[in-house]
Amino acid sequence: MFSSETLFFLAFAAFVLLIMMVDLGVFSRKQSHVVQFKEAAIWSAIWVALSIGFYFFLQYYGYLVHGIDSFARLQEVRDLYADHVKLVPGNFAASLERFQANMALEYITGYLVEYSLSADNIFVFILIFSSFGVHERYYKKILVWGILGAIILRFIFIFLGSALIQRFEWIMYLFGAFLVYTGVQLFFQKDEDEKIEPAKHPVVRFASKYLNVYHRNVTDNFFVRRKSDKKLFVTPLFLIVIVVAFTDLVFAVDSIPAIFSITKDPYIVFFSNVFAIMGLRSMFFFLSSIMSQFRFLKVGLAVLLTFIGAKMLAEHWLAGWGFKPAYSLYIIIGILSVSILASWLIPETKEESK
Repeated sequence: MFSSETLFFLAFAAFVLLIMMVDLGVFSRKQSHVVQFKEAAIWSAIWVALSIGFYFFLQYYGYLVHGIDSFARLQEVRDLYADHVKLVPGNFAASLERFQANMALEYITGYLVEYSLSADNIFVFILIFSSFGVHERYYKKILVWGILGAIILRFIFIFLGSALIQRFEWIMYLFGAFLVYTGVQLFFQKDEDEKIEPAKHPVVRFASKYLNVYHRNVTDNFFVRRKSDKKLFVTPLFLIVIVVAFTDLVFAVDSIPAIFSITKDPYIVFFSNVFAIMGLRSMFFFLSSIMSQFRFLKVGLAVLLTFIGAKMLAEHWLAGWGFKPAYSLYIIIGILSVSILASWLIPETKEESK
């Protein structure tokens, strides 16, 4: 028999796939098209609404995720994923309420962190599309399937990381040091124009070595069968989907450890990841034109990563000082708000505009 966690995960996956299919237009004839601002705004609002709705779901029905039906089961899950939550002895209802409130808080904090750290993906996706010469009408299809592949890769990454953390707690300190290093490096990193050479891209070279690649563009198809010998080939469009998926996984190397500083529950990490990257994919189509206005966002993300890494390194001492999970949420919102406001209020100098 499947565990309650597995059943909930399968139901969640089916729900996300259904929404993705509707978003992609699988049930309509018009699948590949240029996404207009109105459509992008509507789908962004839908994904944000679903993300917030899931917060309230966890607040009141979080027990369904881990199949918590008794005080003993609650204590078992609490000890495994949230040992900082204080249960009320002999009061299952009050204890469950506290645990679910903590689940919801960890989810929304992780969602906000992942959403902000994934902002750089927009620039990279633009770079990929321009370097590979992708027509704008295929952006949405590539992003939907590319992100679906990224979700599968992140699932493996997250649950493998969770298993390692549960077995070797000292790994959290390695994650913390890595995030501090990444944050400091990002702070001093200069904005330079990058270029991708499709033929030399490692993913393309690997795929070309082990797959039959059709080197001519085939409109709207990921696979094509050659008429002469009926041999099956993958198209350049399929290669770009793989590039997008693995590019997202590279970005997850810092964002996923960052969320593990907020919660040790792999399911909460996964849920926040899925909603964040799906929402960001929808926002790509209108954020791509205005992201340049948020020139201090990279500085904010550098400070954010450094803060989260330092928090992981000092977790033991912060717990003794009564540092609550909600404080992390407030600090993260503050860092992002200051970076966005600074971008709007501080005028750009002549040197920066060159």
